[in-house]
Amino acid sequence: MKKTVITVVGKDSVGIIAKVCTYLANNAINIMDISQTIVSGYFNMMMIVDTSESQKTVSDISNELGQIGEEIGVLIQAQNEDIFNTMHRI
Repeated sequence: MKKTVITVVGKDSVGIIAKVCTYLANNAINIMDISQTIVSGYFNMMMIVDTSESQKTVSDISNELGQIGEEIGVLIQAQNEDIFNTMHRI
């Protein structure tokens, strides 16, 4: 299993989850866990996904999701779980 952490942050609008989930499904990426909140009109989502069945690298996924984020006005980032954990260690 290759776990990847995906974060989505920005102004709330219709279709954010749909766009991200459609991309994941089209690229054989399985959602393992998901949490999303909306606070004062700002959308925040964190997903843990399994990319082991995908033909794409984490870098490709990150770049392509980043482009989707630009199109819909949010910031989307994807990182390998180990890198994410290392960056957020105190």
